[in-house]
Amino acid sequence: MITELEYKDIYNVVGTALEVYNILGRGMSEPIYQEAFAIELDLRGMVAEREKQLNLTYKGKALKKTYFADFYYNGIVIELKSVEMVNSDHRSQLFNYLRMSKQKIGILINFGEKSLRCERYIYSEEKDRFILLTQNNYKAYIMRVS
Repeated sequence: MITELEYKDIYNVVGTALEVYNILGRGMSEPIYQEAFAIELDLRGMVAEREKQLNLTYKGKALKKTYFADFYYNGIVIELKSVEMVNSDHRSQLFNYLRMSKQKIGILINFGEKSLRCERYIYSEEKDRFILLTQNNYKAYIMRVS
């Protein structure tokens, strides 16, 4: 479950990506989208970490291998791609980042398709399960705070 505020953050991240896509179109290299996305976040007053280092531990000991998520914003792990089609390797990368960082929200954004693709996921650590938020199911995963 996510809060209404977390959902609003997801909505704002997707809106940021949409603005970048509307201006740049599709098919550019990933670093161009990363830079434009960072600029657009800044213009919107959204403070995000770029190339967020994710550390992995084993039995409480830090492993030497580190990974870097493209962006990290308010607990959301954001991975950008510019490929013809998102595949299971791209999703696995995001899922591993969520597991490693112990975060529950991840967004996979692809600028390479005919229209912008933004896959929004919730990670349930207890069930080790990833839930794709869609237009049809997202309301079921938002906690109403009174």
